[in-house]
Amino acid sequence: MSQEPFQDAIPGEATTSLHATNQLIAHARVELGRAVSGQGEVIEEVLIAVLCQGHALLEGVPGIAKTLIVKALGRLLGLGFQRVQATPDLMPADILGTTILRPGLSSSAETFTFHAGPVFTDLLLVDEINRMPPRTQAALLECMEERQVTTDGQRRPLPPWFTVFATQNPVDFEGTYPLPEAQLDRFLLKIRVAYPTEPEELQILERHHAGTGAGLLEDASITPLPAGLLAAACAEVRSIRIEPELYGYILALARTTREWPTLLLGASPRAALSLMRVAQAAAAFDGRDYLVPDDVKRAVQPVLRHRVMLKPEAELEGFDADRVLTDVIAAVPVPRQ
Repeated sequence: MSQEPFQDAIPGEATTSLHATNQLIAHARVELGRAVSGQGEVIEEVLIAVLCQGHALLEGVPGIAKTLIVKALGRLLGLGFQRVQATPDLMPADILGTTILRPGLSSSAETFTFHAGPVFTDLLLVDEINRMPPRTQAALLECMEERQVTTDGQRRPLPPWFTVFATQNPVDFEGTYPLPEAQLDRFLLKIRVAYPTEPEELQILERHHAGTGAGLLEDASITPLPAGLLAAACAEVRSIRIEPELYGYILALARTTREWPTLLLGASPRAALSLMRVAQAAAAFDGRDYLVPDDVKRAVQPVLRHRVMLKPEAELEGFDADRVLTDVIAAVPVPRQ
């Protein structure tokens, strides 16, 4: 094996085997840009969540377009969309559905009918998920992991594109129920949503004044993807080539977090699988049908930041998950081919 490092493809040079993915990305950037000013990295990561058929946790203060991005994504992909506002009194039946008695002409004609809840959709937005009580969080966990709902002893499959996008406010702690590690591990990505830049915020004001701002767009203003393009792009992402050395690199990153001195909890084997899937999508976004180490590095923070737990003394010293993961990336040798 030679000692030359893995090299990235020339920027902008698309691999011919990624026709559907390249078309989807180009279309999404144009159409979502009509609804959302800025937030390019967030838009890329929510697209990656759908292409990898995983769930995403969006964290950011109120009013920075978290809900708008997911609603616009549903219109773009031509998928069903439902929104749930989490509250401390939200019950499992409020999101899963319930069986109701439908009266008939006689008592013998009365029937029990299942009334489906909002989880029976393609894209489910759960606003302020950390306000949802633990019992309802546990009910949502089955939906996320098994992609089914069990009521009255009967299993009811969810739509094939079922994806949960959950938001939470990082500065609000009153009346909240922090998600347990088992629930966090079911999210493929944790996406940090920041304030827009000054030019982007100026564009928001101008769009609103012109009557074309966020929340004022008509459904027809976003052109949906051609039928079948999303499924074809997902298949292309799964086929991204991975050299054996990169399996070892992904494994080394995950295992290093388990031994890192400032971490109480490291990445699980499920996290390593998620890291591989997201790295494949990152390669596709660069127009390549093969993986390079930089793809894995780009995926580390959004995939692992919610899966590792810092020791209390590290938090007191000002460390956070992203800073620790940056140190982990620097400590693990990059494979050479």
